[in-house]
Amino acid sequence: MAKRRSPRYYRLIGAIGTNRVVTRLHPRVHRASRGRLFGRVLGVSNVVLETTGARSGLSRPVPLFAMEDGESLIVVASNAGKPGEPAWAANLRIHPTLPVRHGRRVRTMHARELDGDERERAWAIAAQAYPGYDDYATWTSRHIAVFVLEPA
Repeated sequence: MAKRRSPRYYRLIGAIGTNRVVTRLHPRVHRASRGRLFGRVLGVSNVVLETTGARSGLSRPVPLFAMEDGESLIVVASNAGKPGEPAWAANLRIHPTLPVRHGRRVRTMHARELDGDERERAWAIAAQAYPGYDDYATWTSRHIAVFVLEPA
């Protein structure tokens, strides 16, 4: 279980993680280092999703925390507790099959949004790995989407 820290800490981590410079630079560094740099951050696996833009159709690399659940990965559309949902969540709903870079490995995976008991179970796994998700949920009134990425 990850060490629980103050809400200020998670606000700072969220601000850094959703910063435009970081989200554009991170996938390049991750790819160039073959996952050796930024493969794990704060003890949590970091992956790069190659989403397809829902409107543009363009490839969009998105760095995210991901929690392993067997062969699947759990990703949370928290957007660090900001009011708006991250664009990648809409992209996954429209184009659910995508390449995912996890360390040195790139796999084709299929995204599925979770609800009910399945979502609650995945949320518990995610919040145990990164307790900031529980804080993010209190900072926004929107429903935070949780997705499972399963091997295609």
